[in-house]
Amino acid sequence: MSSQEIIKIEDDFTLIRFQNDSPEPFSAQREVGSGLIQFHFGIKGNAKFLFNQGNYALELKEEKSLLLYNPQKELPLNLELSPNSWVISVIVSIKKFHALFSAEADYITFLSPDNKDKKYYNEGNISPSMAIVLSQLFHYNLHPSIKNLYYKGKGYELLSLYFNRTEDPNAEQCPFLIDEDNVLKIRKAKEIIIANMAEPPGLQELADEIGLNLKKLKMGFKQIYGDTVYGFLFDYKMDFARKLLDSGSYNVNEVGLKIGYSTGSHFIAAFKKKFATTPKKYLMSINTNV
Repeated sequence: MSSQEIIKIEDDFTLIRFQNDSPEPFSAQREVGSGLIQFHFGIKGNAKFLFNQGNYALELKEEKSLLLYNPQKELPLNLELSPNSWVISVIVSIKKFHALFSAEADYITFLSPDNKDKKYYNEGNISPSMAIVLSQLFHYNLHPSIKNLYYKGKGYELLSLYFNRTEDPNAEQCPFLIDEDNVLKIRKAKEIIIANMAEPPGLQELADEIGLNLKKLKMGFKQIYGDTVYGFLFDYKMDFARKLLDSGSYNVNEVGLKIGYSTGSHFIAAFKKKFATTPKKYLMSINTNV
């Protein structure tokens, strides 16, 4: 249920898929030498990158990206992946990167002569076209013999889209799975069900609201978020419920009502299905650990 897959695309170009479908956090460590640029993409859920023996942390949220580069020192990869979270990381040498973008050094900020020996950090949004490529990297279904070639192409495509300054969200890219306009609509669907999690719309109503047919909504949601609409919402509601319990401001019945369970027994059963313990026992464990 938790895994990391390391794909060596070239000698100085590595792609790593981190997948945690378990209800527990997942940690992964990897040495990363100086002179290597790290790109991290939050596809689903949340993650943290820990530095200096855990004294400093950078959060990576869903649909966000991080670029990390420090030519002066090594930046080992120490990732803490939250439950039900996916991340893709790309690690490439500055030498290879310069070769790719040599004509654009003034445009790529951290490649400029003034910055070549300075550390660099940037947080950004994952664009619709990047979301498509990241989805394809997680839902690879071609023949194993072309796996490395496929990942190599997608890795370079991802970098080119990351630095695309003039992306038109409605531009036609002819992707294998879904087009960019649909990605925006799927994201809107996710926002709608989260905003209305206590009383979510039906699938057909949701499809009508975002302007997609039902089949494209179902297929697109599964491709981008790795789950059905209501499967995703269930995980979100349970994680939200746990945070409400953690706050100490609500009792079990109040939390259940806030996320849409009219009866306590239904909420208790759902919470137990997700976390293998009841809300009451979870509260007791929190109080014991305080």
